[in-house]
Amino acid sequence: MIGATIFGCAGPRLAPEEAAFFRAAAPWGFILFGRNIETPAQVAALCADLRAAVGREAVILIDQEGGRVQRLRAPHWREWLPPLDQARAARDPVRSFWLRARLQAAELAALGIDGNCAPTCDVAGPRTHPFLRNRCFGTSAAEVIAHARATAEGLLAGGVLPVLKHMPGHGRAEADSHLDLPTVTAPAADLAEDFAPFAALAGMPIGMTAHIRFTAFDDAPATQSARMIGLIREQIGFQGLLMTDDIGMEALSGDMGARAAASIAAGCDLVLHCKGDQPAMDAVAAAAGALSGAALARAEAALAARRAPEPVDISALEAEFESLLSGEAHG
Repeated sequence: MIGATIFGCAGPRLAPEEAAFFRAAAPWGFILFGRNIETPAQVAALCADLRAAVGREAVILIDQEGGRVQRLRAPHWREWLPPLDQARAARDPVRSFWLRARLQAAELAALGIDGNCAPTCDVAGPRTHPFLRNRCFGTSAAEVIAHARATAEGLLAGGVLPVLKHMPGHGRAEADSHLDLPTVTAPAADLAEDFAPFAALAGMPIGMTAHIRFTAFDDAPATQSARMIGLIREQIGFQGLLMTDDIGMEALSGDMGARAAASIAAGCDLVLHCKGDQPAMDAVAAAAGALSGAALARAEAALAARRAPEPVDISALEAEFESLLSGEAHG
């Protein structure tokens, strides 16, 4: 039995009671936050302990987008520009995003982290909320597709699974879904640009839902809407493993068990709960249940997409990356 869940933990070291819970709940994977990060040795030990608790090579995710959304920071790890800033600064943005992702993957893989909740495939618009705008890869679908694909491919080349987010598109949101439920009132015909990046990258192994209500389709947030999950599967064509965004965000209502149950009922494969709060995790684990059927098959396919990092000269990649950001010719 593998739980249809991804959980966080409370601190930089795994407590015995947490290990016992994870052993029983058997989450599919884990996610790390700033509260879990101190030093490279400590992070590597925590990853090993999390996997030991479930007795398998569970996926360990992190948000290492760049800008304000990166959990690994100086002095131990590189600081990255927000994606939209890099898209504007680099001489060859597509190549720069592949290099960035490959270098990020090297940092993550050295710690035992094998999933990055990136790229953000949302299209930035004139009214995109500031919490999201510079996390996007461009202001047109074509730009986002090129940069997000390079990012996903760079991560995969480095042995790290990318997670496409936030399906089916967060760019029109004018509210922060951490705090409120954003509502998009655009007619269905106007949303093709928002959906296009996810359709273009639909072959990637993992995607994450958006906690957004699209009134053209449903009154429920996409994470809890069978119609929106159907759109992701059928119109967008994404057949990979679909996880929720963090169900602890204020965009959703109800207790954690109810949120988890509604997400699974709508068609999400996995429920993400990040905070590491034990009573909430108990409720989520009970409500989400175990992976089975098509969801289990998609989970197994995502695991099969993990591969050993391709050998590269990291110093050479760093030099090329810096040259693209500095404007100097490399060679």
